[in-house]
Amino acid sequence: MSPKNSNILIRMEKIKVGITHGDFNGISYEIIIKTLLDSRLLDLCTPVVYGSARVAGYYKGMMPEAEGFSFNVITDPEQANPKRANMIVCVDENVKIEPGQPTVVSGQYAIASLNAAVRDLKAGKIDVLVTCPINKKNTTGDDFGFIGHTEYLAAQFGDAEPLMFMVSDTLRVGLVTMHMPLVRVPEAVTTEAVLEHIRALKRSLERDFRITGPKIAVLGLNPHAGDDGLLGTEEREIIIPAIQSAKYENILAFGPFAADGFFGSGAYRKFDAVLAMYHDQGLAPFKALTFADGVNFTAGLSVVRTSPAHGVGFDIAGKMVADPAPMRAAIYRAIDIYRNRQVFDAASADPLRHFSKNDRNERGGGEQKGGGRGGNRRGNGNNGGGEGRNESAGRRDADVAELLKADETAAQATADTDASLAAEV
Repeated sequence: MSPKNSNILIRMEKIKVGITHGDFNGISYEIIIKTLLDSRLLDLCTPVVYGSARVAGYYKGMMPEAEGFSFNVITDPEQANPKRANMIVCVDENVKIEPGQPTVVSGQYAIASLNAAVRDLKAGKIDVLVTCPINKKNTTGDDFGFIGHTEYLAAQFGDAEPLMFMVSDTLRVGLVTMHMPLVRVPEAVTTEAVLEHIRALKRSLERDFRITGPKIAVLGLNPHAGDDGLLGTEEREIIIPAIQSAKYENILAFGPFAADGFFGSGAYRKFDAVLAMYHDQGLAPFKALTFADGVNFTAGLSVVRTSPAHGVGFDIAGKMVADPAPMRAAIYRAIDIYRNRQVFDAASADPLRHFSKNDRNERGGGEQKGGGRGGNRRGNGNNGGGEGRNESAGRRDADVAELLKADETAAQATADTDASLAAEV
């Protein structure tokens, strides 16, 4: 379908999902195959794995349930069979497989898979990218030069400030600093950095998740959010000014909250997203609370990239005990975000024209005089048109009510956090 007076078409055909195999000595092929065994996935997307048929066959041989499964080997995504799991071979098929061992070769071919998928993503041959985990120890040499997927993709697509955004059905956590030694975090947490990440969260929540007027909780840097300066001044001097600036921009940002009490009391449930200052502050509670369906989403990119929210799994590689749920969630999330962006971009390109009450009356009267076509064209009689208008008005009233409750929500979250901290003393 397409909106009126817009050249942007919302594609309704199946999405091509490019999947990189990450470090093949980890659990990547196990979770890929287990995920693609569910044929219902093929109703939503056409998967294209960038990897090795031989390596896939090696791990498939350990899985009795995958006896009838096979990849359709192709050389270009345009050849992909929409009813099959497809594979583009980008690895030397004589490669040595060592489950559980982070080898130089497995690192090199993790990069080769990523490079091939990104090349096709740039060319528009695949629609979204889902990456299996890589091992930073064997992928940070001269051939790669990046600490992780997020930094690499930002450089590839020219997006200067990507946002590492951990998302699930119940919790979303963004990070101000990502893969950075803890000793360097305080100097990187500036008012400008916090404010820009609040803005990035808002943009992503609106465009990628279709949330109107999102409410964002901002965590402090120090224990007890600085305890009014007793345990650090970054909250007063850096984070609070950033939150205040965000409010001047009509962003519903609140805090700073002490991380332990905020998550322990369940206050995170009152917000659409949480902004953490550093990696473990955000990811530790996120993985503890939502590990099974957690997804690592790189917000702020011009393309959609997701990944399961876990590591390479060397400790269980080859044992066939890995849970495919996070991988499945990453694919579903990439599809949802891609669709949401289509709808958001189409609506933004062709916003509905607004009329005053007199304009609407004159337009309605003119139509009735010319051909008897008044405001009831969209329903059966008066009830049809009125029902649509009442529903729209109801939605607007609900939105306004939600905004009016924002301050009350923040106050309650603060009270919950304070109560939790008091219980610890």
